[in-house]
Amino acid sequence: MVRMPEKELRFTRSRQAAGYGLLGAVFFGAGVTLAATLAYRDPQPEISDGLWAMAFFVLSFACIRLARYLVRHAYLILTPLGLEIFPFFFPAKNMRMVLWQEILDAEVSKDGKWLTLHFTSEKTSGLHLSLRPIQRKFRCLLAKAVLGRVSRQGI
Repeated sequence: MVRMPEKELRFTRSRQAAGYGLLGAVFFGAGVTLAATLAYRDPQPEISDGLWAMAFFVLSFACIRLARYLVRHAYLILTPLGLEIFPFFFPAKNMRMVLWQEILDAEVSKDGKWLTLHFTSEKTSGLHLSLRPIQRKFRCLLAKAVLGRVSRQGI
C-alpha cells in the first residue's frame, strides 16, 4: 500500500509468540518423554504411548508454527497514510485502515496496555487497541510514535 516501506513502523504480536513458542517446546518435551518410555516399558493395550507422543508432537508443531506466524506478521503498522490494524483472525480480510486525519486525539492507559484513538473532540467515538500482544519494551515506542504523530497533526 505504501510505496516507501522504509517509512513505516511495524509492530508484531511478539509477546504472544513467545508464549506459544514456550508451549510448543513443552509439548515437544512431553512427546519426547512419552516416545522414550516405549524403549523400556510395555505399551498399554488400549492406547499406545506412541500415539500419545504423536499427539504431543502435532500440538508442538502447531504451537511453533503459530509462534512463527505471530512474529512474522504485523499487528499494527504506522504508515504516512495512517494506522493499519490487523486482527488475530483473518487479518488480510478484516484489516482496518485508520487515516491520520480521522484521529483527533490519542491516549495511552496508565498501565500502558491500551491505546485509545478518538475520532471526535467529545471523545464519544473511537477505537480501543490492546497493546498486550506487543512486547513491553516496544509499547512505549508505539505510544510515542502515535502520540507524536497525532499532536503534530493538530499544528
